[in-house]
Amino acid sequence: MQKQATITSKGQITVPVEVRKMLGVRAGDKLMFENDETGIRVRPVRSQSTFSKYRGIGNPGIGPGRKGIARWLREMRGE
Repeated sequence: MQKQATITSKGQITVPVEVRKMLGVRAGDKLMFENDETGIRVRPVRSQSTFSKYRGIGNPGIGPGRKGIARWLREMRGE
């Protein structure tokens, strides 16, 4: 795939929608530009798991991880 982008006078570019979809990025996400032996690579910067924002959605009131589940079970059992 080949896509073009124009650099503005402020050094900004608009990443084509097909490229954003392939990289899995949205507005506000960061991109890393790396130089290697074949040229410049662009990759998304992932500071946390892609799924971390969904953690606990189906479990209101239950903390994250094993400790949270164990605490919730003790509370349910009245311990």
